[in-house]
Amino acid sequence: MNRLKSLWLLDVEKIPKYELTVEGGKSLVKEYSRILMRRHRARQAAESNLLRMKKEAIEALPEGLKEAALVPNLKPFPVNRFMATLMPPIEGYIEKIKEATQKSGTKEKLR
Repeated sequence: MNRLKSLWLLDVEKIPKYELTVEGGKSLVKEYSRILMRRHRARQAAESNLLRMKKEAIEALPEGLKEAALVPNLKPFPVNRFMATLMPPIEGYIEKIKEATQKSGTKEKLR
C-alpha cells in the first residue's frame, strides 16, 4: 500500500475509514458465510444437473452403446497429443519457423 501511495496511484484521503465493532464483525462474517453457502449450493445444483443429464443421455443410447458408455476409460491422455484449436494448423508452419531460425543463426523463437 505504501508503494502505491508513493507512486501516486492511491489517494489516501479517498479511502473510506471504517470503525468495525465486534457486532459489526460478526454480522459481516455471517453475511460472508451466507454468500459462500449460496455459491456452494449453486455449484452442487449445477453438478447434480450435469450428472442427471449424463444419465439421461446414456439411457437414450441403444443397448450396445449404453454398455460401452458405462465402462470407465481410465487410460491417461497421450503425451504427444496436440492442443485443441479453433482453426486447423497451417501446413508446414513449424518447418518454416525452424528454417528461418537456422538462417538467422539464433536460437530464439520467432513466433
